[in-house]
Amino acid sequence: MKEKTSEGVRLDKWLWAARFYKTRALAREMIDGGKVHYNGQRSKPSKIVELQAELTLRQGNDERTVVITAIGDQRRPATEAQEMYAETAASIEKREKTALARKMNALTMPHPDRRPDKKERRDLMKFKLSGDE
Repeated sequence: MKEKTSEGVRLDKWLWAARFYKTRALAREMIDGGKVHYNGQRSKPSKIVELQAELTLRQGNDERTVVITAIGDQRRPATEAQEMYAETAASIEKREKTALARKMNALTMPHPDRRPDKKERRDLMKFKLSGDE
């Protein structure tokens, strides 16, 4: 892994190189939107990343806490990109708990196999309107 220490790497570029986001523009948007915290604080996309810094990223329903272990500014294969950071044990445990909670919630609230047809929709509307009176 090539390390770039002379002038440093921007936060948005590092997130893109570590494959957290597909484009630098998307990484910049997430940082500006407050979805990425650098050492516990909101940051700017131009922030220069340092080794052993802690990043908290929200991606959809998941929140990850990672520690920067390598600095690079080129987008490399996924196996090399995973070597640029280490996810904390607490973060992994928290993500597994939330995934299990989502799975259990999906089991208690099943979705129908298909959409209701025209007659079933009319019956549903009639049922809903009759309860308001």
